[in-house]
Amino acid sequence: MGPCVVLLCSLFGVLLGQGAEQISMEDCCKDGQERGFGNQDCTSLPLISGSSTCMIVQQQCCVAVLEDSMCNTGINMAKDQGVCDSLFNNTCETKTTKMCCNCCLLGKAAQEQGLSCDHNLSVGYQCSLVYRACCEYEAQDNQTASAGQIEIPNQLETKEDGDNSVLNDQCNGKCAQICVGNDTCACSRGYKLKPDGKNCEDINECLLGASNCRGGERCINLEGSFRCQREVSCGTGYELTDTNNCQDIDECETMIHNCGPEFECQNTQGSFRCLPRMKCGSGFIQDALGNCIDINECVSQTGPCQRGQICINTVGSYTCQRNSVNCGRGYHLNEEGTRCVDIDECKGIEKVCEGHGCINLVGSFRCECEPGYIFNSINRVCEDINECRHYPGRLCAHKCENTLGSYKCSCTTGFKLAADGRNCDDLNECEANPCSQECANVYGSYQCYCRRGYQLSDIDGMTCEDIDECALPTGGHICSYRCLNTPGSFHCSCPATGYTLAPNGRSCQDVDECVAGTHTCTINQSCFNVQGGFRCLSFDCPNNYRRVGETVTRLERSDTIRCIKICQPNDNACILDPTHSISHTFISLPTFREFTRPEEIVFLRTTVPAYGTYNLGSYDVKFDILEGNVENAFDILKRVENGMYVGVVRQVKPLIGPVTTALKLSMRNLTTQGDFSQNIINVHVFVSEFWF
Repeated sequence: MGPCVVLLCSLFGVLLGQGAEQISMEDCCKDGQERGFGNQDCTSLPLISGSSTCMIVQQQCCVAVLEDSMCNTGINMAKDQGVCDSLFNNTCETKTTKMCCNCCLLGKAAQEQGLSCDHNLSVGYQCSLVYRACCEYEAQDNQTASAGQIEIPNQLETKEDGDNSVLNDQCNGKCAQICVGNDTCACSRGYKLKPDGKNCEDINECLLGASNCRGGERCINLEGSFRCQREVSCGTGYELTDTNNCQDIDECETMIHNCGPEFECQNTQGSFRCLPRMKCGSGFIQDALGNCIDINECVSQTGPCQRGQICINTVGSYTCQRNSVNCGRGYHLNEEGTRCVDIDECKGIEKVCEGHGCINLVGSFRCECEPGYIFNSINRVCEDINECRHYPGRLCAHKCENTLGSYKCSCTTGFKLAADGRNCDDLNECEANPCSQECANVYGSYQCYCRRGYQLSDIDGMTCEDIDECALPTGGHICSYRCLNTPGSFHCSCPATGYTLAPNGRSCQDVDECVAGTHTCTINQSCFNVQGGFRCLSFDCPNNYRRVGETVTRLERSDTIRCIKICQPNDNACILDPTHSISHTFISLPTFREFTRPEEIVFLRTTVPAYGTYNLGSYDVKFDILEGNVENAFDILKRVENGMYVGVVRQVKPLIGPVTTALKLSMRNLTTQGDFSQNIINVHVFVSEFWF
C-alpha cells in the first residue's frame, strides 16, 4: 500500500519569519516532488534544511504529487471501466482516487444528457475541475490534442511562430500570454486564466485525467504539458524505445545469444532458441545437446501393435511379435509351454533361506527364521534382530552389543560380567596389586593410599612418593638443629659436640660435661657448664681482699664467688677505698632466634629497705654497668620488690654467638651526706652459637 496523504495547514506567514537556511523554497518543493514520485511517506520525509518553512513546502509538494497520481488513477478508471465499484474501501489511499473517479463519471453523465459542462453544482474546486475536464473530453469524442492534452476552456493557441504582439498591443500589455481583443486575455495550451483575468497558471493534465498515458505508465505533470513514464521495466528480452514502448531484443541479430557452433539461433518474443543444425531421422528425437535419441514407440504410442501381439522396440523403429504365455514371479512354463506352474524355490539351486528353514508357497516361499532373526517379506531374507535397539536398557545392566542372531553384554571399567551374562559385579582391582603400597577396593573402582611419610603421586594416582618433611613449610621447626629426610620419615641431628638428641627425637639437649665428668678442668679450676660446652674458671681475689669459701669443682648458675675487703692496720688507702666486695657470677645464654622484647637475666638484690633512713638521712642505691657491655646489648634497671631495692640486668639486643663477655656492674649505696660504698659484681656471660 502507498503512503497515506495528509494535508497540512499552518500559518505560512508566521513561519516565514523563522530563521531559514540558505535554500530556496523551489529546491524544497523539488525535493518533495521527487519523493512523491518515489511513493514515499510524505509525513516523515528526511529534512534537507532546518527551516520549518522548507519542511512544509516539502510535505505539500510531495502530497500534491501523490494526490495528482491518485486522482489520475480514478479518472482513468472512470474512462476505462465506467464504474468506481472496485474502490469500495474508504481508506486514506482510495479516498482521493474514488472522488476523482466519481466526479469524472458526473462529467461524462452530464455530456451524455446534453447538459452544460459549466455546472453550478457545489461539489468543490477539485471535483469541479475533474467534472469539467471529463465532460469536455466526451464532447470532443475522445479527440485529444497533438500533445495528448484535453483543451480547457479559456485557452487559446498562438500562431505557429508564437507571435501575438498585435493582440497584446490591443490590451496594452495587460495580458500575461494572449490578448483576444477588447481587453480580454487568454492563455496558451496547457495553461488556464487565473481569476484576475490577466495571468495564466499551469493545468495539471495528470490530475484532470487529460493525459493519454497507458496502463503501466505514470503521468508526470510539466509546466504547460505532461509526460508519461513507464512504472515497470520491460523485463528480460525487451528494451524501452524512445516512444516509451517495450520492443523485443533480437538476440540472434545482435549476437548476444549463447548457441554453440552446432546450433542455429532462432529469435522469439523476449528470448531466443538454439536449434541443432543436424536433423534426426524418423524414429529419433533430438535432445538439447543436438544428439539423436531413439524413440521408444512401444511406450510413446498407444497400441502400436494389433491384439495378440507384443511391441518390441528397436533402434529407430519397433517390431510386433505374436504374444506368448508370460508367467509371473514364482511361476514358470510347464514342459509343454501351455500353462504356468509354481516354482518350488526351496528345492532350487539357489539357497533362498540359507541357514534357516524354507516353506514353499504357491507362487512364492517363506523362510522360517532362527531365533534372533526376522523374515523380511519384501527382500525375502532373514534379517538379524538388533535386540539392543529393540529393548534398550532391558537386556544388559551396562552395555549391550548386537551380534548375528543374538547379543552380548559387557561391563564398564571396574566391573565384571556376572554368571547370568547380563548383570555386572564389582571387580576387586586390588587383587592385581595396582598400588605401590596400600589399596582399598570401592564399588566400580579402587583407591590407592600410602603409609605415613608418603603421599600419592599426582601423575598416576597409584605410586606413593616419599614426603620430604624437611622441605615442608614447617620443616624448619621439625628439628632443633638439622633435619635429614629418609624414605617415609625424617631424622633430626644435633651439633657434633655439646648436645645430645632428646627422647622426642627432634630437640637437642645440652650435655652437662661438669656432671658427666667429661670436662678437662684441673683441680684448681671450677667447671661451669654452658650451652653446648663448658668453661674451666679460676678466680683470685685482689690485694686486701679475701675469698669467701673454698674452690668447688663445679659451678652452678646460682653460684657466686665473692671477695671481701680486708684492710691491714694503718692502711688508709685500703680503708678509704669505697669498694667493699668483688663478686663473680656466671650465666649461659642462647642465641635468641626471635628477639621480640628484653630478657631479664640477672637480679642484684639488696637488704636495704627502699625509701628508708640511715643515720637520720635518706638512703639510696645506684646500679651501673662499668665495663663489658658488648654492642650495648645489656642495660640495668632499679626496681623495688618486697620493699627492697633490686637491680635487674636485661639483654635488650640480640647477640649472635659464640660470644663471651664479663659485665662489670657497680652497686653503690648513697646517702644525703654524700657517704657511699660500692660492691662490684662481675657477671660472666657465655652466649652459645645455637638457639637451643
